[in-house]
Amino acid sequence: MEDGSLRSLVAARLGIRDSEITSFSLVRKGVDARKKSAIKLVYTVQFALRDESRLEEGGDLSRVEPPREPRFPRLSGGGRIVIVGMGPAGLFAALRLAEYGLTAKLLERGRDVDRRASDVSLFWRSGELSGESNVQFGEGGAGTFSDGKLTTRVKDPNCGWVLRQLARFGAPPEILYAAKPHIGTDRLRAVVKGIRERLLAAGFEIAFENRLSGIRFKDGKVAAVTVNEEDESACDALVLAPGHSARDTYAMLHELGVALEQKPFAVGVRVEHPQALIDAIQYGPDRHPSLPPADYAQAYNNERTGRSAYSFCMCPGGVVVAAASEAGGVVVNGMSGYRRNGPYANSALVATVGPADFAGSSPLAGVEFQRALEQRAFRAGGGGYLAPAQSLLCFLGRGKGRLLSSYRPGIAECDLASILPSAVAVTLKEGIAHFERRMRGFISAEATLTGVETRTSAPLRIVRGADLQSVSHQGLYPTGEGAGYAGGIMSAALDGIRVADAIAATIKTGTC
Repeated sequence: MEDGSLRSLVAARLGIRDSEITSFSLVRKGVDARKKSAIKLVYTVQFALRDESRLEEGGDLSRVEPPREPRFPRLSGGGRIVIVGMGPAGLFAALRLAEYGLTAKLLERGRDVDRRASDVSLFWRSGELSGESNVQFGEGGAGTFSDGKLTTRVKDPNCGWVLRQLARFGAPPEILYAAKPHIGTDRLRAVVKGIRERLLAAGFEIAFENRLSGIRFKDGKVAAVTVNEEDESACDALVLAPGHSARDTYAMLHELGVALEQKPFAVGVRVEHPQALIDAIQYGPDRHPSLPPADYAQAYNNERTGRSAYSFCMCPGGVVVAAASEAGGVVVNGMSGYRRNGPYANSALVATVGPADFAGSSPLAGVEFQRALEQRAFRAGGGGYLAPAQSLLCFLGRGKGRLLSSYRPGIAECDLASILPSAVAVTLKEGIAHFERRMRGFISAEATLTGVETRTSAPLRIVRGADLQSVSHQGLYPTGEGAGYAGGIMSAALDGIRVADAIAATIKTGTC
């Protein structure tokens, strides 16, 4: 619906003329599909009237102020800042520093987004994996090959700032008001390049194919970083935003004595249904053309075992993608474009795991748990990064079903329960039965499972204090999903902003 039509509806609702509304904007748009026979588009609008006394007969309306852009003091000095990782946390830490007039050196182990996209495309076609330029590593981070969802449960006043920055650099303008905003992997790549251009213009130095290989500390404080095993750069503040798959970085930090700890995460599979089936389940048999492709979010908790199963990173009209970053391991993930117009819907179906499931007390035990699972999936697929797959009915022991998946390089039929830890397989089966009670038709002969989904979040946490610095090494600022403090594009960006603000505060007070 266009703003003009909404404006007229508001005027009619208030019993006034359109001309009495002096300003009008759309704040939020969502879908209320709780009642299939009466699905509604729900709009929240913001407007002003020439004479506000006219509102007295219009019911209880909230008075709101338009969002105000935050003001940033211009700072100088503060030493040499290095940011490692150009995912959402690293990029938004850099954008925030730029608002203070500060600059930094950005190091990214992978390639720029265009060359990275070419490397990923080759992998999906042929199974030829680049260990440094893949779905996990490269400009934009892992979220570049995803649905580009911008939802978060985090309540943070900077949420609006993040969305406005993304729109400024080319994201669809509706992210500013959509109830479930998303960019799509195709649009996200252009946004990432726009952010890069802004940072270069602000005086930032950006170095691709520069992998952090060492950190030198002096008196317990960051003094320098080493890249590619040989080049050292002086550093006073290190923003470490490595992404959740930087396993060699985790190992290096552990060897240096940086404080790390195990943390729970989740593993499982991807499920694919025809998008038309999900639309019918969520909207009823006759989907109105104004409605977007349907999504879903489901969760189940077994109070006896303490384990949960849930859907994660649901991609309407998307594809299942190969997301490995290490040779000899299969990892699956989901991705969709801005229009979400593919024939299939996919989502992760995962179950929680934690330290009790890992072998040993090392903070790296969760990494080894992931790696072993991915290697089992690789062997089960027969090599070549084929993903083990099984019909949903067969996985549940309810008969046969179709085996059809968008995953490339391809799939190999397999008993997924023989790959997954038994507790995970059992919890998933319980969870799927629960999802069926909430979404009749979810258990379908047309549904296919592929495995394994292991990179739902970081398998450890780089421990930091209230000042957002490492509790063991001053000047080291762990941030984002890879540091164990976020889960998704929005929350990672917000965490990067918090770290940048913390650094700016130390410069302002002269403690940096």
